[in-house]
Amino acid sequence: MSYKTVFVNAATAQKEWYVIDAEGEVLGRLASQIAKILRGKNKPSFTPHADCGDNVIVINAEKVRLTGKKMTDKVYVHHTGYPGGQRFATPAERLVNKPEFLIENAVKGMLPKTRLGVALLKNLKVYAGSEHPHEAQTPKVIKLNEIK
Repeated sequence: MSYKTVFVNAATAQKEWYVIDAEGEVLGRLASQIAKILRGKNKPSFTPHADCGDNVIVINAEKVRLTGKKMTDKVYVHHTGYPGGQRFATPAERLVNKPEFLIENAVKGMLPKTRLGVALLKNLKVYAGSEHPHEAQTPKVIKLNEIK
């Protein structure tokens, strides 16, 4: 009796849409679960070199929480590209200006730093409010404690 290993590619991947409510969730724990779903590691047909994960919609991004003193002590650094253009921002400042950034940045750090990671990040949609424009995809609502 011989078994053949089945690899999933873009044509054979069974992609679904999920909605996750970020209200009251801890940022890092939320991001690791989202990265697992985007990568497809929660499926038995996981293929490391293919985009076999699902699409994830995150709502209420402004209500995510950070533990300890990270809201004021953690610093996001970016450079404008000009001399003296290094800019610093705390998560509290980012939540006011662009609340989606915190979740997108945390998930991006947990995905592969390759072309595959860039493609997987496009399957993530983050919204500040409780509304999203993806009702046509009939996404399933999932709770984080149900994911293993």
